Amino acid sequence: MSQFDENIFGRKKFSDLLKQIHNNQEEKAAQIKGLISELKPLIADIGDATLIVPLIKEYMELGIKNDEVLVKMATIVQRALHKTGNVDDSILLTDEERAQLMAEIKKIEPPKDNG
Repeated sequence: MSQFDENIFGRKKFSDLLKQIHNNQEEKAAQIKGLISELKPLIADIGDATLIVPLIKEYMELGIKNDEVLVKMATIVQRALHKTGNVDDSILLTDEERAQLMAEIKKIEPPKDNG
């Protein structure tokens, strides 16, 4: 069995994860192109552009962040699949990657209610 066909969680295979990343990119490109072509006729002057362009930017950034999570997940899975048993190989994330992950978690974590 190829490493791409190994189940990584539930019935999800590594190849499924890679396919999802690829499909998300293609779908997002089509959605952004459609959104821009729908919004273009609504932009008559610079004032309209200053209202509409940030919406497009936010939409694109959300899609990118979503894909970044999938790519990081694929990287972790790939490292786990290629683990050779050496002590150094047992660490799936570098210290820098761990710090980045913790920073991202803190950004999306809801504030704690101390009341």
